Amino acid sequence: MEANLSNISDSITSNKSLIETIVFWTTFSIGLPLICLAIYAMYFLIRADHIAPVYVINLLIADLIQICMRPIILSSNGGIVVILIEFFGISASIGFMVCIALERYLVIAFPLWYRFRRNIKYSLIVSSIIWVFPFIQISLFCLSPTVEISLILFAAILLIPIPLLAFFLVGTLKALSVSIAVPAVEQRRIIGTLALVLGNYTVLFLPLIIQTLISGVTAQHNVEIGTILESFSPLVDPLLYVFMRKGAKDTLLAFHCFDKLMGDQEQSQVTNTMTMTDTGVEGSR
Repeated sequence: MEANLSNISDSITSNKSLIETIVFWTTFSIGLPLICLAIYAMYFLIRADHIAPVYVINLLIADLIQICMRPIILSSNGGIVVILIEFFGISASIGFMVCIALERYLVIAFPLWYRFRRNIKYSLIVSSIIWVFPFIQISLFCLSPTVEISLILFAAILLIPIPLLAFFLVGTLKALSVSIAVPAVEQRRIIGTLALVLGNYTVLFLPLIIQTLISGVTAQHNVEIGTILESFSPLVDPLLYVFMRKGAKDTLLAFHCFDKLMGDQEQSQVTNTMTMTDTGVEGSR
């Protein structure tokens, strides 16, 4: 098993084409500062009591793990450990993509339940659980009797999110179609988030998963188009910040049950402003 893993590592690190090398270095150079900037921006959304960015930040951290491995892979000095770390980042990324889609679905389909269940502590617990799954997956990968079985098992597990992501997207669209309380702008943000997550998984991750599955079935471990497409994923995930700026809290406030409370607060602010204005006018006289 150890010898087979070494063969995979040698195949991945030594058979890099010129296109793959250019893509890896380009995505690393652009992606590293872009991800760091996105994490910094998301941090301030959490400070403003937005819960959804917790999962996005974890997704960006998983992307950071992947992208930091690329120079080591290209240098051919990392060995199988670096390959497993990159697999770990890929698995974690897909897990947090499911979390983001689930969160968007719950905030629309079950707003009252989500309103009273949402908190930072709960999000951190869920995030911790998601980080455990890649460790289990890597352990199964290493403990499998052959590399081919390991690759098939790894790919099969990463195919599980397909029905989940599709269900969350369809369920959210149905909930939005019967809701008249969510503003059109917020609907576009929610649909944009789900479309970006599903598109990222389908276009960038799915080819790599299929490639891994084929490698396990045919015992051929050549790097192909799936690896090149997946390398662009860290450049796409920071775009989630565009759809998260308004956050889950503002979506909930769009519903009638919370809109009344916000309306009272706004009315109070208007009254205070008018009082201050009248006082200033009287003082000038």
